Amino acid sequence: MAKSGLILFAHGARDPRWAEPFERLRRKVGAASPATAVALAYLEFMTPDLESAAADLIAQGCATLHIVPIFLGQGGHVRQDLPALVARVQAAHPGVPIALQMAVGEDERVLDRIAEVCVGGLPTGR
Repeated sequence: MAKSGLILFAHGARDPRWAEPFERLRRKVGAASPATAVALAYLEFMTPDLESAAADLIAQGCATLHIVPIFLGQGGHVRQDLPALVARVQAAHPGVPIALQMAVGEDERVLDRIAEVCVGGLPTGR
């Protein structure tokens, strides 16, 4: 069976500490799906970018790529910037199928968990 690659795509920031929860997420995803090669990629300010992460996974033998935007919503970066980047990756690797998933924040399960965390520290009485 051909190896699949999964790219967790995040915005990026100038402060390297910003990436810490994304690194933890990458490790959790890798542990949950050990047969999948998991990488992080960033839109700006951090490395690797999407093209570099994709090339690295393909060099590791990944025959398909899945890209998951780790964004809460489908704003301009997800609706415009990301599809353009995916098109460049696809042009560079025409034989590799690429599946672009929806932003994680569009999934009700994610919103449910965030809501739980938000109210988790609130007092329970009135």
